[in-house]
Amino acid sequence: MKERFLMAGSTALHIADSGSGDKCVVLLHGYLESLYVWDDFVGLLTPHMRVIAVDIPGHGISEVKGEVHTMEYVADVLNDMLDALGIEKVTMVGHSMGGYVSLAFCAKYAHRLEGLVLLSSSPFPDTELKQENRRREIALVKAGKKDVLARVAPETGFAEHNRRRLNSYIEDLVEQVHITEDEGIVALLNGMIQRVDQNEMLRKCGVKQLFILGKHDNYIPVEAAEEFIQLNPQAKVVWLENSGHMGFIEEPEACAEALKEFVLS
Repeated sequence: MKERFLMAGSTALHIADSGSGDKCVVLLHGYLESLYVWDDFVGLLTPHMRVIAVDIPGHGISEVKGEVHTMEYVADVLNDMLDALGIEKVTMVGHSMGGYVSLAFCAKYAHRLEGLVLLSSSPFPDTELKQENRRREIALVKAGKKDVLARVAPETGFAEHNRRRLNSYIEDLVEQVHITEDEGIVALLNGMIQRVDQNEMLRKCGVKQLFILGKHDNYIPVEAAEEFIQLNPQAKVVWLENSGHMGFIEEPEACAEALKEFVLS
């Protein structure tokens, strides 16, 4: 991946730009991750399309701008990024938190999307319990106890039966938590708390959609996924039978095939 910085509006953005072709995919990582989480996956796509991976502002080494990074703010940054790169239309692939960003982008800039992919992500807003959990995480980070997140979050992302096989990836994700700026974590947690329900927007936007979901996801159980699948009959759905929340690492070939078929068809 060819890494570079660019100014997306007033925000300094770290991206990796690889591959070439008429089709362009933007990869958006999840909470407590960075663009490096896509390192191995990108190579499965670049023979067929251009791939841009982004450090979401507040994570990786993109800039932190204030105490709240709403999903709409990040969507605006991505719109400015496309302008800076001279790209008219893309397929946006959002993993987990990255999916929330892609939904906000679709709500504001649907005309720039050839497709929208929610990868282990949900169009539902946070429940009150989830909001409270995020506030607890904010308190932990502000108290200097980020290591608590590092001990729990990375491993939970993987299906239990995949953890030993993929332990090196889990260790990399633990390290990623440690090097993520505290202010960035807090800004994005505050932003996720403010998310709105995007189901109606998805049904009305006219953008083609794909949901890629793991059968063993500890964050989005099958019954929760089926609820928003029923609300969105316009979306194509692909289940990864042996994956948790990190399907692009747990079953990379199957995930890439679903994505290529969606983008290139």
